[in-house]
Amino acid sequence: MVKISGVVITFNEEKNIGRCLESLKDVADELVVVDSLSTDRTEEICRQYNARFIKQPFLGYVDQKAFAAEQAKYDFVLSLDADEALSEELKKSILAVKENPDADAYQFNRYNNYCGKWLRLGGFYPDRKIRLWNRTKGAWEGENIHEKVIMRKGSIIKRLRGDILHYAYETLDQHLEQMYKFSLIAAQGKFQRGRRHSFIMHVLMSPLFKFVKKYIFQGGFLYGYYGFVFCATAAAVNFFKYLRLYEYNRLKKKPLDDFNDNRPTLPSGAEGSGGEVSRPS
Repeated sequence: MVKISGVVITFNEEKNIGRCLESLKDVADELVVVDSLSTDRTEEICRQYNARFIKQPFLGYVDQKAFAAEQAKYDFVLSLDADEALSEELKKSILAVKENPDADAYQFNRYNNYCGKWLRLGGFYPDRKIRLWNRTKGAWEGENIHEKVIMRKGSIIKRLRGDILHYAYETLDQHLEQMYKFSLIAAQGKFQRGRRHSFIMHVLMSPLFKFVKKYIFQGGFLYGYYGFVFCATAAAVNFFKYLRLYEYNRLKKKPLDDFNDNRPTLPSGAEGSGGEVSRPS
């Protein structure tokens, strides 16, 4: 039987971390939490689950998750964000993998809950992510807020039945605050890599195209008020991101440090593990 390390990064996640660890404890042989110096009850709750609690100032999403994976005792790492949990069906699938591992990495569907409503249309599902993998054959890579697990060439990747349950935002205010912060981080990253974008195509047209795609063609309108709000907010992320990037390039100067401490202040969100519910695309 293969053994699995359940790994989570946190910062002030007292509202979420108990639910996350409760779902992991049934399938993981150890629980590892890497925390960005929380000031709430996160550590206390983690210790109730006998998690190995490691304090590490925030390194950025990619590096923090890579650091967390390195702390695992076992090569098979199961990574969740603090605002995620495993469905019962997914737990059964993972337990079957432990008995008979037949791949180097496993993808899961992610089912997003937005302000109490589960979203399947609008491009929000299946939102597949690699979250269980052999760390000797893959690692976290990518850009901050767009981090993802990249496997080496030739690795076998399979998809498991069941969902990651992602409790993205409880309120619209949470989403709006995080949306603005993530758009700034994304713009800074693109500017530092020398990216340039057209004002008309990216600042003006990209948000409009994104809204139309999600709301009309991918069925976001079927979710009523919150379907409209979420699709509009997703489009607004593109607007703020490209507007700030255009401003950086127009002024031809390095962006100011908008955040002295860029740790996540609201739900961890994931992939951004780049998932669109919590991070800009």
